[in-house]
Amino acid sequence: MTRRLSLVLAAGLAGAVLLAAPSLHAQTKPEGEMRWALYVTLSPVWFDPGEVAGQLTPFWVLYAHDALVKPMPGNLLAPSLAESWTVSPDQRVYEFKLREGLKFHNGDPFTADDVKFSFHRAKGSKVLHDKVKDVVVASPSRVRFVLHEPWPDFMMYYGSIVSGAGWVVPKKYVERVGDDGFKRAPVGLGPYKFVSHTPGVELVMEANEGYWRKVPSVKRLVFKSVPESTTRLAMLKRGEVDIAYLLDVPQAQEVKRDPNLRLAFSGGIAIWYLDFLEQWDPRSPWNDRRVRLAANYAIDRQALSEAETLGASKPAGNHVPRSFEFALPIEPYPYDPAKAKQLLAEAGYPNGFDVGELHQLPPTFPWARPSSATSRPSAYGSRCAPWSAEPISPSSPPRRPRVSASARARSTAMPRHGCRR
Repeated sequence: MTRRLSLVLAAGLAGAVLLAAPSLHAQTKPEGEMRWALYVTLSPVWFDPGEVAGQLTPFWVLYAHDALVKPMPGNLLAPSLAESWTVSPDQRVYEFKLREGLKFHNGDPFTADDVKFSFHRAKGSKVLHDKVKDVVVASPSRVRFVLHEPWPDFMMYYGSIVSGAGWVVPKKYVERVGDDGFKRAPVGLGPYKFVSHTPGVELVMEANEGYWRKVPSVKRLVFKSVPESTTRLAMLKRGEVDIAYLLDVPQAQEVKRDPNLRLAFSGGIAIWYLDFLEQWDPRSPWNDRRVRLAANYAIDRQALSEAETLGASKPAGNHVPRSFEFALPIEPYPYDPAKAKQLLAEAGYPNGFDVGELHQLPPTFPWARPSSATSRPSAYGSRCAPWSAEPISPSSPPRRPRVSASARARSTAMPRHGCRR
């Protein structure tokens, strides 16, 4: 998942909008270039939708591709390469009517054979593949998915970010160049065409002027891999990039003081939480519900949000984001260190205990800081010194707090005490 809390910094972007505003006619051809400074090295695996494992990051660079159905603003299951679809009365057959006359970037026509081929090569969801009995090509513009039994979640698995199975690649081209060749020179149906990729340096894409939905406004996109936050900010200030993702808090604060830059949070759909894997062990203190409750009350989520993401992260009580359909809107536990101490005492640990291993998801969030500990659980599965239910709240911002793109308005949340995973 990650609607990752991404911190986006835009310099010059507002100016571009202002310059375009006086235009008296609609833009008919893409113009200009937009440059991005990303905090990760782009992997060629991300260029192939068949490799998507249900994580958000690859969708950054899937502009070269398109899907039968995909999330769009205002519609989580928006018709795209499929104009429409129907479901049989017994709920076992989904038939998609494909858009006709579309061509891949290399000129190959888009047909139902490509849809079937793309589904079978996708690696993202075993559950989805296990539920599908057969994929039938009824005609070049019609394809049927036959399920073993009714499964209401089919469209959510096939048409959302859960997997890349609904994203379509050209069958003939992939068979000719192979999977590795496709990653080196991907071809798709999306609004942008692959131009070049220099590993560890940049990815370059250009507008597909024949894109069926809308001709892109920007002609050229350049995604630069820039691991250091300070370097991303420096490039932004020098005008070398237009947008910089994921700055550490000191750089974000610097941006807020600069009238030429704009600080923006992209929002988020993911949650940071601790997974108490030892709660299954009857010998572990975490097996006691009161201890897990104490941990919840001991965490000042809002203070953590202020230190880590300048307050952009919203405290959460459920590890399922509220924006997800049918998610329970559970309120987070309030910050109450006195209550935490009381519960620990009732559980038989008035002086605290060795917390053992803490598993944080995502695994890179350095937020737990037991007050009496000499170390902090800043790595996945790390161990902590004794915890005595003192407040887990930063008295001052951490040395390198992150305003994290992978947190995306992620809430600083502990899992609920009753949530045994």
